[in-house]
Amino acid sequence: MPRQVILVTGASRGFGRLSAKALAHSGNTVYASMRGLAGRNAAQAKEVLAYAEEQGIDLRALELDVTSDASVDLAVSRIIEAHGRLDVIVHSAGQRAFGPAEAFTPGQLAELFDVNVLSTQRVNRAALPFMRQQRQGLLVWVSASGVAGGTLPYLAPYLAAKAGMDALAVHYARELVRWGIETSIVVPGIFTRGTSPYALSQQPADTARAAVYEAGPYADIARQIRGAFDRIVPDDADPAQVAGAIAGVVDAPFGERPFRVHVDPSDDGASIALAVSDRVRAEMLHRAGFTDLLTPHPNEAHR
Repeated sequence: MPRQVILVTGASRGFGRLSAKALAHSGNTVYASMRGLAGRNAAQAKEVLAYAEEQGIDLRALELDVTSDASVDLAVSRIIEAHGRLDVIVHSAGQRAFGPAEAFTPGQLAELFDVNVLSTQRVNRAALPFMRQQRQGLLVWVSASGVAGGTLPYLAPYLAAKAGMDALAVHYARELVRWGIETSIVVPGIFTRGTSPYALSQQPADTARAAVYEAGPYADIARQIRGAFDRIVPDDADPAQVAGAIAGVVDAPFGERPFRVHVDPSDDGASIALAVSDRVRAEMLHRAGFTDLLTPHPNEAHR
């Protein structure tokens, strides 16, 4: 596979950081984007550059705040100016949340949807004009198994946002195949080790309402949920598996990239539920006479 120019959002840590490294090790030029290179993420950016030099790979830190139109536009334009193209976008930026849904303010939900859903729209609007001009490209969306599989309480705001992102990815796929642009949705399950899921989760701003839950019939459930996930998730569950799956999608030839890839050590059933919903959607396209929207269209750029 020729060297590709790849933008990974949310690459300061977690799946984004791991994926950026894995993709660079595959011989690609990878931009590990994050906000606050000179501030909150200065140490992470320094680590990215040091790792790239140590490993001899083309991994670069890039300032990109997914909640800012101007920041996204500038970051994408810098990549295009440097290379004349952009081949792959990995939508990995996201924000978790943990707590009773009622205790999150509407403003908090808006922030979660901004980071998990609207961020992908900002990046797409900045990058897709170039990809359409190229008549080729790949969007990789990092979803979550909890949007369709069995899950426990206290994850509603996060999973509602991820479900919105997943639905957006499905519809984008149908609107991009005729441009030769492919879509793959990677669906990770819960990983309790190596990703700091609770420490980095947003907490309810309405602490008084959260306290009502903790003092009432749901007392101690937060601790019980954490304990349940620790029991359900196998000890050897490694978030690097998600990065490996993303790298595998990117390395696959045009036309052979899977629409969905599940990486779920706890096997919460999302692979079954999403397979059914994807099949139902495909059948509707068949019935309506749009079968061609299920397969990316090759063009001269792919030959």
